[in-house]
Amino acid sequence: MIVTELQQISQERFSCGLSDGTAIKVGLNQIADFSLFAGRELDPEELDALRAAAGRQRCRERAMRIIGARAMSERELYDRLVEKGEDEHDAADAVAWLLQLHFLNDESYAESVIRFCAAKGYGKRRAQQELQRRKLPRELWDAALEGLPEPDETIDRLLRSRLRGADPDDRAALKKASDALLRRGFGWDEIKDAVERWKAGLEE
Repeated sequence: MIVTELQQISQERFSCGLSDGTAIKVGLNQIADFSLFAGRELDPEELDALRAAAGRQRCRERAMRIIGARAMSERELYDRLVEKGEDEHDAADAVAWLLQLHFLNDESYAESVIRFCAAKGYGKRRAQQELQRRKLPRELWDAALEGLPEPDETIDRLLRSRLRGADPDDRAALKKASDALLRRGFGWDEIKDAVERWKAGLEE
């Protein structure tokens, strides 16, 4: 196979035209590594190696763009790359590459997810759901969840906000407020205790 042309298509990307009418998008690294130039003849092994190298490079660039838009876990990124049509081996290579560059760190990401949950006023169960949704390893959960504040203060604040002006015997209002707290990931026992504290505060 003969290289017929190298046409620049972006600052660091080129279209490598081949004598069979196809083209491979390559980067500067592939041009240097394979000594590409118009007229260069590639044997079948070299051509396969060029295609593989170009695929890895494309996948790495896509991975960089993805995490540039939003932080994510190693598994999230891998799955996203595969969903986008990247080869599984190339996706694993891109994740490993970004780990080496310290652009991925599941432990730090888990801590940031918990900070987000704390700011939103989420309970432990909802925080666990967020960790699972973001495909973070379960072995990181316990350490990350220690960053959640004690639930009593958060529940009391949310409950007072929802029951402001309500009658302590208004079962409908209490159920509505309790359901909202359940959706935020707090346990029923935690909510029941908070309701008792709220009622005691009214009596005082």
